[in-house]
Amino acid sequence: TMEDLQEKIQEAQKLAEALKIKIKFHKEEMHDTTLKEFTKNLPSLRQKQKMKIRQTLRGHSAKILSMDWATDNIHLASVSGQDGKLIIWNAVTTKNVHIVPLPSIVMSCGYSPSGVFVACGEILGNCYIYNLTTAPVPIIVRELGPQSGWLSSCRFLDDRHIITSSGDATCGLWDIESNIRMVEFADHQEDVVSISLNPKDPNTFVSGSCDTTAKLWDIRTAKCVQTFAGHTRDVNAIAFFPNGNAFATGSEDATCRLFDIRADRELMKYTNDRISSSAHSVAFSISGRYLFAGHDDGNCYVWDTLKGERVFVLSGHDSRVSCLGISSDGSALCTGSWDFLLKIWA
Repeated sequence: TMEDLQEKIQEAQKLAEALKIKIKFHKEEMHDTTLKEFTKNLPSLRQKQKMKIRQTLRGHSAKILSMDWATDNIHLASVSGQDGKLIIWNAVTTKNVHIVPLPSIVMSCGYSPSGVFVACGEILGNCYIYNLTTAPVPIIVRELGPQSGWLSSCRFLDDRHIITSSGDATCGLWDIESNIRMVEFADHQEDVVSISLNPKDPNTFVSGSCDTTAKLWDIRTAKCVQTFAGHTRDVNAIAFFPNGNAFATGSEDATCRLFDIRADRELMKYTNDRISSSAHSVAFSISGRYLFAGHDDGNCYVWDTLKGERVFVLSGHDSRVSCLGISSDGSALCTGSWDFLLKIWA
């Protein structure tokens, strides 16, 4: 009967809650120290700021929403939602290699590992794949979608596959050649705002959402294998630690946090009484010792990842630092802002 079925459901729910409590208790038993306590004798990185603005890239006439480095450490792509431009830059000379008019408002961009393609995710849910080698200008070679929500992030696995995140609370794995969404990753409750691919394991990625959680996904099974809670507001940004065993998040709650996959828990919270603006972009230095966080107040805060101390502040923008990225050789940091500018720091 329905009453019997309802009773069984309630019993199962009680059992599940009891198991959750048991797992939490077991995790606390294993948690014998904190990262801050473990690293208290480590020499501090606090020092006079050494990074300076080396280049300023001017060309956008509206808020910059996304940027991504090419693997050659020279070129980068950026998009502005309102000026309708995808710009490919030479970060050394500050010259734009291509200015590509976009068909609609674009929210995100991503470079392919080969440097041949750039993907642009738009507000209507389509993902445009541009071939940068076509003459005289890059052209759209594939149009993936649409999804039912805006495309917040797009990251190539290789030249044939790409993962996107969307305002419809899902992520998707696409076969670019056939324009097929091969896998849907669905477990978030609200918009997925950011994704990061594991640099050491091509089968996993993490996502951050407006539901205040971050999730670890297994591409092979299309399942969420871990959920990380701790933030009290939207998770706006997410980035893997270089060894692939941890990741950082930046949130609307004005904090950044470090989560460890093996420990299945938060290891550090990066916060300061003077910082009240939300974090919108995060990235690690190539060693992982520095965490860069772009905030609403126009600053990029640089943290000692292990000790949780603020090392210095990169001040050069007049508005939100909406995106940032480290070149793959670790030699330069690029920050993009709502002040229409990109700046190269080293």
